[in-house]
Amino acid sequence: MSKTVIAGNWKMFKTQAETLEFLQGFLGHLNDTPDDREIVLCVPFTALGVLSKNLHGSRVKIGAQNVHWEDSGAYTGEISAPMLVEVGVRYVVIGHSERRQYFGETDQTVNLRLKAAQKHGLIPILCVGETKEQRGAGETESLITLQLKQDLVDIDQSNLVIAYEPIWAIGTGDTCEAKEANRIIGLIRSQLSNPEVPIQYGGSVKPENIDEIMAQPEINGALVGGASLSPEGFARIVNYQ
Repeated sequence: MSKTVIAGNWKMFKTQAETLEFLQGFLGHLNDTPDDREIVLCVPFTALGVLSKNLHGSRVKIGAQNVHWEDSGAYTGEISAPMLVEVGVRYVVIGHSERRQYFGETDQTVNLRLKAAQKHGLIPILCVGETKEQRGAGETESLITLQLKQDLVDIDQSNLVIAYEPIWAIGTGDTCEAKEANRIIGLIRSQLSNPEVPIQYGGSVKPENIDEIMAQPEINGALVGGASLSPEGFARIVNYQ
């Protein structure tokens, strides 16, 4: 059975001081969280050290938001997998729609980053999903199938999480209906060689809709954006009913 992974993606939010403040408000809510739920905070690079120092003995795993495909080199502004491993990172988000949209990420570079993460024992959270225009044109299924085919070349599916994030539902307040998200995640699972890969839903996940999302049989977790910035809000999501 696939494990449940609830990950907060802070994007470009929170200083180190704000990160500490978040932890003080968040960790106390996890005393009764079921043991089979993996909790991950994917934070800006500057906050990774703060998490590393303050999460010892905690059940929260540390995640980064990107990784370069080389171990070192002349790549100004990039971070390598060995650098992440050194500060205790366990997960890394790869191929997020914002990376694809604003920073020239392609399925080919996504594949290289996935390989680099796995080579160093990091668990990648691979993001796939369609735009509103692609959905309107009836291209959702073919696009996601193509993304997976290109992204997962020579990738170990026993060390992987996938997040389905309909781009039209990210930060827009529009949420993909739970049953439709479940259908697409079932489609994603049908394309994999390992049916046990945890597949998350991401896109305007909130305390108000998490219970319905997690009640769907194909959905194994959530990749949470804005709602993960509030300690109480993210705790409610982690402790979904």
